[in-house]
Amino acid sequence: MESPYLSTVAATIQTAIAPVFLLAGLGAILNVMVGRLARIVDRARKLEQLHPSSTGPEHERHVMELRLINRRISVINTAIFLCVSSALATCFVVAMMFVSRLFALHVGAVIAAAFVVSMVLLMACLIYFLIEVRMSLGAIHVREELLELDAK
Repeated sequence: MESPYLSTVAATIQTAIAPVFLLAGLGAILNVMVGRLARIVDRARKLEQLHPSSTGPEHERHVMELRLINRRISVINTAIFLCVSSALATCFVVAMMFVSRLFALHVGAVIAAAFVVSMVLLMACLIYFLIEVRMSLGAIHVREELLELDAK
């Protein structure tokens, strides 16, 4: 096998820059989602400590919030899985770009398909992330009795 010319490798690196920037963006999104998961878990642990000693309406609020937290954990875990899957598909794109250039393979369609898969996984990830954010907003409404609003 003939060693690749430096210009061939340099050209492949230039072509692979866009997917590499995508990987950096996916890493940032993943960091945000893992941070949210950590905050959800912290809140769940706090409520689990309060749950046994609560009674009446307070107990019902704790149970309702724990159920919501359980659903949020499932949704954010799915979002994280989809984000990591998108990153893996993007890594596959970069690797295939080098392999195809080094071994003169004509796999442009495979590379394009892998990139489309990566984008579809990213879209699904962002949809699940949006769903989790919307769910979290449902948990933070301030109860009306605490607002002490004047009766109209």
